[in-house]
Amino acid sequence: MTISRVCYSNRSEAQRSLDMSPGIDVNAALDRALTTAADNIDGQMHRVFFPSDDTRFFDWPNQGGSGGGQYAQPWRYWLDDNDCVVLTSMVSGGVTIPLSAVFLEPVNNPQKGKPYYTYIELDRSQSYAFGNNAQTPQHSIQMAGTWGYGADADPAGQLAANVGDGDTTITTTDGSKAGPGDLIILGYGRGSAPFPSAAGYAGALAPYTGERILITDVAAVATGLTQSGSGVTTASDGDQALSTTGSGSLNVGEVVVLDQEQMLVEQVVNGIATVRRAFGGTTLAAHSDAAVYAFRQFSVNRAQLGTPASSYSSAAAVYRHRVPPLIRDLAIAEETGQLLQEGSGYARTVGTGEAARPASGIAIADKWDEARTRHGRKGRHRGV
Repeated sequence: MTISRVCYSNRSEAQRSLDMSPGIDVNAALDRALTTAADNIDGQMHRVFFPSDDTRFFDWPNQGGSGGGQYAQPWRYWLDDNDCVVLTSMVSGGVTIPLSAVFLEPVNNPQKGKPYYTYIELDRSQSYAFGNNAQTPQHSIQMAGTWGYGADADPAGQLAANVGDGDTTITTTDGSKAGPGDLIILGYGRGSAPFPSAAGYAGALAPYTGERILITDVAAVATGLTQSGSGVTTASDGDQALSTTGSGSLNVGEVVVLDQEQMLVEQVVNGIATVRRAFGGTTLAAHSDAAVYAFRQFSVNRAQLGTPASSYSSAAAVYRHRVPPLIRDLAIAEETGQLLQEGSGYARTVGTGEAARPASGIAIADKWDEARTRHGRKGRHRGV
């Protein structure tokens, strides 16, 4: 199965949580579990945990009727499941409302660890209003911006080669920072706020920049290094000191390949890597002056979630979209739980003999409760 959406953990995180062996069958099952977990989390939390740049349309007035309504003050609009990170333009009834007249609320949300806004208000000291010249309430308000539960990202290495705007593979200098299922960003940063002096207004927020890219698969590529010295020359899992020569370096957390054996890099001291041998179900083997490969080449879907494709130079910074840690933990729990159940025909038990009983899954239920409490969108958050 090909990964076609942003997942909330990557393939290697799920694999390593159970120390399972990668392979074609396992990878396909994992990718399916990654997607299923992310879809389930979105549905249960009533929001998404990835950013998207687009224009969204809202009715005004929205005062009730058979479909319900907001019954809001005329200067306020509740965004409901459209979490807003940055607003870049607003038009209502054909009239552009400057962002220096728009408040994103609650204004203190980012200081409380919630990088999104749930409603907007027009500055009542200025002469702007919703509706204006609209002939119908339908789609009377148009808002463009970045939507979702935050759009921040963390460093994930650098490009190891130039990337053109049509390339569908990307090679990085560090394969430990991201993997299939992750959303990475090239050219990540913040632009200029249109009204930087208008503190508290939507116009005071700098828009996000960069191209969002979905990683769908990973392959091993040459690192430019060759095994040297007496390390990992025997078929013994105690032979763990990998010395190399050549132009390049290894990173903690990367999986490297010598001949047919995979090894996990657990630490690097003075250029010597301590590795876990026979990683991922591969077979211990003796090696002599073997070329060192690492899983650093990503197959990708470019220009995702409202961002344009561009070209980037070697050594450009790579960033990984920041998913809330509790949501990432829940995704891993769901993914591994599904794989374990599938392996037993959904008849998994714990205990032995007369003490054997069906696995309750209570720990995953606890994780769901924690995630809903911290990150779930509540069914009612305003007066009626």
